[in-house]
Amino acid sequence: MLDDETRDAARRLATRYGCSASEAIRRSVLAHRNTVFGVSEEVRQRRLEALERLIELFDGHDADAEIRQLKIEDEFF
Repeated sequence: MLDDETRDAARRLATRYGCSASEAIRRSVLAHRNTVFGVSEEVRQRRLEALERLIELFDGHDADAEIRQLKIEDEFF
């Protein structure tokens, strides 16, 4: 049973997440667990692999050149 304040918070989170109130509560409990206890080794490994992949994808990327090109393309808008 949830009090009015908690029920309202769950509804607001559900609206923000685009899911049911029970799913918003589930996500919130898991997020809080991860904050308190940390994430599992498996999750840390997946995050590390994703970070390494991003580094590979952007290796040699020239952000300044991309910005210059976007400004040129947007000049007449």
